[in-house]
Amino acid sequence: MPMETQETLEQLVERILGRRTFLKLTGLGIFTVAAANLSATLEAAKPKLTVKRRYGMAIDLLRCVNCKACTVACKLENKTPPGVVYNPVIEEEFGEYPYVQRRWFPKPCFHCENPSCVKVCPVKATYKRKEDGIVIVDYERCIGCRYCITACPYGARYFDFGENYPAQETAYGQIPSPEFHGEYELRQKGKSPVGNVRKCTFCLHLQDAKGKYTRPPACAETCMGKAIHFGDFVDGKCIAHGCDLNELITRRRWIRLKEELGNEPNVYYLL
Repeated sequence: MPMETQETLEQLVERILGRRTFLKLTGLGIFTVAAANLSATLEAAKPKLTVKRRYGMAIDLLRCVNCKACTVACKLENKTPPGVVYNPVIEEEFGEYPYVQRRWFPKPCFHCENPSCVKVCPVKATYKRKEDGIVIVDYERCIGCRYCITACPYGARYFDFGENYPAQETAYGQIPSPEFHGEYELRQKGKSPVGNVRKCTFCLHLQDAKGKYTRPPACAETCMGKAIHFGDFVDGKCIAHGCDLNELITRRRWIRLKEELGNEPNVYYLL
């Protein structure tokens, strides 16, 4: 127990019992034992704080130039096969001729606070990590039922049919994938993640043993317009581009897609 707390206790007991009785109890060691017990009780009553990160993104739509560098960087980093794209750029045309405009936005997995995909998985292969809020798929448990694809309102999941896989003797086939939960192995038919559902993991393999990123996810790191801000919403620290995520969404107008569904996505679009 800190000294200032001990002094306060001693003064309190002395004031209540009187100095003579207090000195007698101290001499017998009774007060010392009682103080030690009280100290242990107070220590046990303290709330146990656990480190909880909440990784997410703030994507500045005013800075995004539709270059699709994030899409290409994601495929290169995760070695995804043909037909599997984790971070597509969605394009939309609106207005009437001749006043026609186009708009676009990158769309990774949103790693929701209340993910629909987790709720419907019958084998608990899809789950949300408690330590950082990232939603991932356990390829060893996934049975390929694709319920999560149907449940996801954002279309952020893909099924790996194993089609168009190049022969292992080709240069592409000899590139190991980091998606085996951080273990770089060759992708091949009959081995995960073929036959499983797969999705953006916020480049989980770039974390160190303590759960901190050694470098930003590929999309944020490559974004030439510095539109993709990635970081931890708990402390606000942005891993890419040196900003404060919480400050960004405080001073800027933003939207989250389909908020009415209650998924609470961790990707904010700055307007």
